Amino acid sequence: MSLPGGATTITTHHRVGFHETDGMGIVHHSNYLRFCEEARVIWLETHDKSYPDWIAMGLHFAVTHATLDYKMSARFDDVIDVTTWLEWVRGASLAMAYRIECKGVLLFTGRTEHASINGEGRVRRIPKVDRERLGKLALPDLMR
Repeated sequence: MSLPGGATTITTHHRVGFHETDGMGIVHHSNYLRFCEEARVIWLETHDKSYPDWIAMGLHFAVTHATLDYKMSARFDDVIDVTTWLEWVRGASLAMAYRIECKGVLLFTGRTEHASINGEGRVRRIPKVDRERLGKLALPDLMR
């Protein structure tokens, strides 16, 4: 997955801690999803509103699908760059995409889909004004 033209991105940097590696000194595969989670929250805060603001509105974004494609491994003390963008937003869902690189080398690509839910875990539509605002940040050819 290459970085699409016109994407509203943010690139965060993460220094891999020893606790994030396995016995071979490479980043355990489960941590890549954590890196995406952190980057998604920062993307929202930077380009829209903070996750606590969404929570105050009674909304959470639960992961409903994740596609993770591992290319190469990161290791302890590597500084990785996580680039994130919004692919699409719909009535009660959205999709984010990710690229993780280290020193310009592609390590990982991923994508997550999220349902907008309330505090009880029930699907709740994203308010129209918020959906429209987010839609302006999404990839135009993927909006439905």
